[in-house]
Amino acid sequence: MELFRIEHLSKRYPSFELNDISFSLESGYIMGFIGPNGAGKTTTLKCMLGLTAKDAGSVQMFEKDFFQNELELKQYIGVSLGGVDYYAKTKMRTIAEVVSRFYENWDEPLYRSLLNRFHLDENKRPAELSGGMKIKFALTLAMSHHAKLLILDEPTSGLDPVARDDLLTLFQDLIESGEMSILFSTHITSDLEKCADFITYIENGRMIASSEKDELIASYRIVKGTAAQRPGIEARLISAKTHAYGFTGLIKTKDLTDRDAVTVEAPSLEDIMIYHAREENYHVESVK
Repeated sequence: MELFRIEHLSKRYPSFELNDISFSLESGYIMGFIGPNGAGKTTTLKCMLGLTAKDAGSVQMFEKDFFQNELELKQYIGVSLGGVDYYAKTKMRTIAEVVSRFYENWDEPLYRSLLNRFHLDENKRPAELSGGMKIKFALTLAMSHHAKLLILDEPTSGLDPVARDDLLTLFQDLIESGEMSILFSTHITSDLEKCADFITYIENGRMIASSEKDELIASYRIVKGTAAQRPGIEARLISAKTHAYGFTGLIKTKDLTDRDAVTVEAPSLEDIMIYHAREENYHVESVK
């Protein structure tokens, strides 16, 4: 089952434009949503959820128009757009009691098991928590009503490596049944290499790619060569870095030829992001 489909989503601000964003996700998968800070990830998520008014485009969830069926569909969605900063001086136990009333499928034993897993004391207040613990509490609230779709903005930000690994393991456990999917934005691309099935990548408010993770990585290659080899491949590079031994750059796999006598390696997701982020300035400088 297709859990959500976004088509041609756009939002204009005086100094930024989210332009024609389209991607979808079926049940049983994890999708990483990546892009540099300011790329439009949070704006996209807020437009999806009606928290920010879109200028154009459509959002379907569970094969229904989201905005025409918002109250019904939100029963099946868990959302965390950061740590819990509201009701900063209210005990977490009280906040959970209020939140639970909005969900028909709120599961108190599940809520308590997540509190234990994340080592949360519900008698504490958000104002007493670290940034990482606030995120854990927000995730606990988002996951305690058997949501079929989790939409999370930077869920691993502020967590130490052990806590991040535990959370990623939990994500993989949650989708095992094939009935739930997770969409989460992050700038920690190593997390996605551990758990994501699909990647959607935006930059400066525009789509770069949305595909299976392995397919995305396979569509790019890191190339390394000497200064003498560079002119023959320069025009096809997305961007490159110069160093003492020559250059290292990113190229689309389809743009490589047998005549390119360079060293070729598979990139990481971080490599793809870094070289794409340098693309515009790189080509301006190359023209000079």
